[in-house]
Amino acid sequence: MKSIVVYSSLTGNTKMVGEAIAEVLAPNCDIYKVEDNPDITGYDLVVVGFWVDKGTADAKASKFLKSIRNSKVAVYATLGAEPDSEHAKTSLQNGIDMLDSSNEIMGRFICQGKIDPKLLEAMKKMFGTKVSKENFHAVDEKRLERHRKASTHPDEQDLANAKKVFSEIKAKMSGEMNL
Repeated sequence: MKSIVVYSSLTGNTKMVGEAIAEVLAPNCDIYKVEDNPDITGYDLVVVGFWVDKGTADAKASKFLKSIRNSKVAVYATLGAEPDSEHAKTSLQNGIDMLDSSNEIMGRFICQGKIDPKLLEAMKKMFGTKVSKENFHAVDEKRLERHRKASTHPDEQDLANAKKVFSEIKAKMSGEMNL
């Protein structure tokens, strides 16, 4: 099975997860940054990774996702929020929804990752530090604690979880190809 991992990464989180996935899909796996705009022709599996920006795939990954046609695709993402939160699930699905209907979704994965410190500073300037019903993006102590927790991710367990998911995808696809 020939695979390609294409990722967009701001802080290195998505790259790290992509490298772990590529290890599992080896030996016939190539890995590229999305800005390299690799040709996906001839690959049995196209894996696309993005960092969550405003509840969906970042702009570079969005463009790439929208360009994929007639492929078996797996999608993974990293974000600052808890990976089992509704926001994480919706963000991952929003990225998947960018794919053309001619593609077959083979799997998905999301995990927490550290947040760009510049983003946190920009949020402080834009929203201040007082949370209210109208100002839920404020950077209060609760948000800072979530950011501190996210700064330890992706960790070894996150990478192991990604490898497990993509090992299962590889096994399923290998089984289908041998029929």
